[in-house]
Amino acid sequence: MGLTGVGSRGRVLVTRRLAPDTLDRLTARHTVELHDSDAVMPRDRLLEAVRGTAAVLTTLDDRVDGEFLEAAGPGLRVVANHAVGLHNIDREACAARGVQVTNTPGVLTDSTADLTMALLLGAARRIGEGERTVRSATPWNWAPNFMLGLELSGAGLGILGMGEIGRAVARRARGFGLRIAYHNRSPLPDEQASGATWRPLERLLAESALLVVSCPLTEQTRNLLDARHLALLPTGAVVVSITAGVVDEDALAAALGTGALLAAAVDHHTHEPAVNEALLAQERALLTPHLGSATTHTRQAMGALAVDNILAVLDGRRPPTPA
Repeated sequence: MGLTGVGSRGRVLVTRRLAPDTLDRLTARHTVELHDSDAVMPRDRLLEAVRGTAAVLTTLDDRVDGEFLEAAGPGLRVVANHAVGLHNIDREACAARGVQVTNTPGVLTDSTADLTMALLLGAARRIGEGERTVRSATPWNWAPNFMLGLELSGAGLGILGMGEIGRAVARRARGFGLRIAYHNRSPLPDEQASGATWRPLERLLAESALLVVSCPLTEQTRNLLDARHLALLPTGAVVVSITAGVVDEDALAAALGTGALLAAAVDHHTHEPAVNEALLAQERALLTPHLGSATTHTRQAMGALAVDNILAVLDGRRPPTPA
């Protein structure tokens, strides 16, 4: 549907239904065409709708590539991604055409870190498995060796990707008495690492009874945690992945199947909404449908920041969060 703004200076395409009232400031000044659905905009409709736009508010499921940019035409000035990740956007192609790319960092840090801790606890204590046992009416009795998990206090937590979300996870993890190490391409300043110790990747894996994968997906990190790297983890370790594509999901399922890993949790899936069939078959895989930023407050803040970015670029100002 189309939403007509007052005194519009450009046409803006919004590819997905957003949190209530998110678009009010945008429609007050520009002509907004909204794909008013929770479903992904079909590619053919997207390429048709983007023609002649000055700005597009995208989500991670919208592929912004040469075909997209060619369809949009020379008037496109900004692509505002309703996400922190940018793996759906060909940034070089956008730069070549003078199209600004923005994202929504910062505002989803706390909600994603909260979910990460929930997944860490849920996987380590086999909560998903236990809940399914109760719901299925499977006979069970308390016993000294029944459904034993991993105790967090005193355990080594490795964080692969110590960005804003990784640091927020570290702050929460300290309350559980975990020993925290991390791997980035280079160590952080002491005030940012705040008690966490940098390790080379292979040493980090060898020391991590619990591993959180929160680094961004790039060509360098795609399938970084393959079977060889996963085998470096201690026997009975727990892996939590909140970034699609960094962990080889087939290798992760195989490690669960052999018992090399106690459990794993995945929130952001490589080919979502499809979920890896091998992982689905593993009882100790805790699988959630990309819930990292799924709080009312955070989704409203993400939408507001995406709108701020569009308004700034169309006004000739620097956007708050250029990619």
